[in-house]
Amino acid sequence: MAATRLELNLMRLLSRCEALAAERRDPEEWRLEKYVAALEDMLRELKKQSSKPAPELLNEYSRKVDFLKGLLEAEKLSSSTEKALANQFLAPGRTPTTAKERTPATKTVHLQTKARCTGQMRSELLGTVGLVLLLLCWYFTDCPCCLQLPRSDEKQSAVELDAVLQHHQDMQEKLAEEMLSLARSLKNNTLAAQNVIKQDNQTLSHSLRMADQNFEKLKDESDRLEQHAKKSVNWLLWIMLIVVCFIFISMILFIRIFPKLK
Repeated sequence: MAATRLELNLMRLLSRCEALAAERRDPEEWRLEKYVAALEDMLRELKKQSSKPAPELLNEYSRKVDFLKGLLEAEKLSSSTEKALANQFLAPGRTPTTAKERTPATKTVHLQTKARCTGQMRSELLGTVGLVLLLLCWYFTDCPCCLQLPRSDEKQSAVELDAVLQHHQDMQEKLAEEMLSLARSLKNNTLAAQNVIKQDNQTLSHSLRMADQNFEKLKDESDRLEQHAKKSVNWLLWIMLIVVCFIFISMILFIRIFPKLK
C-alpha cells in the first residue's frame, strides 16, 4: 500500500529530527523539541486514519519518536551520571528511516550520546582526581608550586583511572561468567530433579495399576471361595439328612424285629 501524504511528511520530519539529534546543539536550541512535539501530533493523526500503515511500521515510528523524546528529557538532566543512566534505558529504532541509511540513524545517535556522556563522566572524574591530588600535594609539601598540577601527573592519573575502570570491568565480566555458570548448574540440577520426579511418578502409576489388578483378582477369588463354601454347606446338609433318615429307619426296623420282652 502506497504511503499517504501524512506518512511521507512524518518520515521527512523524523529524518530531519534524527539529523538534528546527531549534531552538537546549543543548550538554547529549541527546534528539535518543537519538531518532536509535531511528530507526536502527526503520529496520533496517522493512527486515526483508515488507511494507516502496517502495525509493525507504526510501532517503529512510535519507537523512534519515543527515543527522540527520551533523548531530549535526558539532556535536561543536571549531572552526567544521570544522563548516562537515562541513555541506558533508551531504545533506538530497528530499521532505517530512509533508503539512504545503512544503519538506523537513531542507533547512531544513541551510540554518540552514550560516548558523549561517558566522556563527560570521565572528564568530571579526572577533574575530581586532579583536585584531590593537588590538595594532597599542597597539604603534605606546603609548596605553592604544587598548585600547578603537572601534565605528567594528570596523564598518570588518567592511566591509573583507566586501569581501575578496566579492573572493575574485568571483575564484572568474571562475576557475570560465575552467574552464568551457576545458572547452568541450577538448570542441570532442575532437569535432573525433573527426570527423577518423572520416573517416580511412572513407578507410582505402575504400582497403583498393579494394586488395582491385585484387588480385582482378590475380589474374584473371594467370590469363588464364597460360592464354594455355599456348595460345601449344601452337600453337608444333605448328607446329615440322609444319615438321620437311615438311623430312624434302622430304629424302626430294630423295634419290629426285636419285640419287647414280656
